[in-house]
Amino acid sequence: MFTPSLVKTPLPQAAAAMASAHPAVTPMAFVQAILLAYERRGLSPLGALEKAQIAPDAVHDATQRITALQMEALSDAAMRELDDEALGWFSRRLPWGSYGMLARASMGSEQLGLALARWCRHHGLLAEDIRLTLTSQDGVATLAIEERSDLGAMREFCLLSVLRNIHGLASWFIDEPLPLLRACFPFGPPPHAGVYTLLFPPGEVDFGTPQACLQFDARLLEMPLARDEAALKRMLQRALPLQVRPYQRERRLVQRVRQLLAADAECQQTADTLARQLHLSQRSLHRQLKEEGASLQSLKDEVRRERAIALLLRTSRPIKRIAQSCGFLNDKSFIRAFRLWTGLSPSEFRKTARARPG
Repeated sequence: MFTPSLVKTPLPQAAAAMASAHPAVTPMAFVQAILLAYERRGLSPLGALEKAQIAPDAVHDATQRITALQMEALSDAAMRELDDEALGWFSRRLPWGSYGMLARASMGSEQLGLALARWCRHHGLLAEDIRLTLTSQDGVATLAIEERSDLGAMREFCLLSVLRNIHGLASWFIDEPLPLLRACFPFGPPPHAGVYTLLFPPGEVDFGTPQACLQFDARLLEMPLARDEAALKRMLQRALPLQVRPYQRERRLVQRVRQLLAADAECQQTADTLARQLHLSQRSLHRQLKEEGASLQSLKDEVRRERAIALLLRTSRPIKRIAQSCGFLNDKSFIRAFRLWTGLSPSEFRKTARARPG
């Protein structure tokens, strides 16, 4: 079900940007829980740690943190090697594809409330250790977990992950971050309690409650689903971010503009030509891109940069021809822009990339 990937790059500025976008905030306690699942199965976790670029010695240091990308990679490797998408939480394994099946079974619902109710009901068919319920009272919807067996050392990681999973899926269903009123947990605040406010924004996080639950405005249960089968198939190719990170609304206009820019072999698209193809005014085009956190110039730069990198890596074209293919008037302006993007000149980038092993 899950296929995250890590990006390796020789570019120092790109690496710095990635580190900024994915700060190391995930506590080592979650890594230790996954390693406990390996231990119980008598398997070595070293391969999974290597894929996630986590030093084995660091696992025992509770003060250490990893990034969301590392958590995705570690979880992906563990789910595959253990053939358990529950990562050892329950008394029986959830084979590969189990949560994808739950998501598919919840599709077809007209409203979020019915989709979540289906998820809760069907989850009980897979795992008897917990029971999920969805109720609504006094304008507040509560999605709660009833513990039916002793989850032991896996308790925190299990309850946290199940609630993050369903919150991420609910947000994906409606393509909006589902705003929470409260996230509740039936244990005291752990040393890494601060990360909970990052995983369950924007409401309160309470510890020591009778049971684990999420609470939100009951009116949200009536929201229509914004997804279809094709969108589900795409999501299942890389679903782990829904569990690991807070949901970010999809930037649909950004995607359409990038597609049009990438399809233009001569890089001649302007705000006027794009607006006409998208049936928008130029003013609406710029405004909607701004609402999605982008600008036309930044998208043009992204497409030019990606095209330049691809041509430098995959062809032996002279720098001047690559500059023309990326819409630059001359190679000097191309070299100047490429250095701003990557910290290297095109020639330095090509030389560095070719010197890398493998």
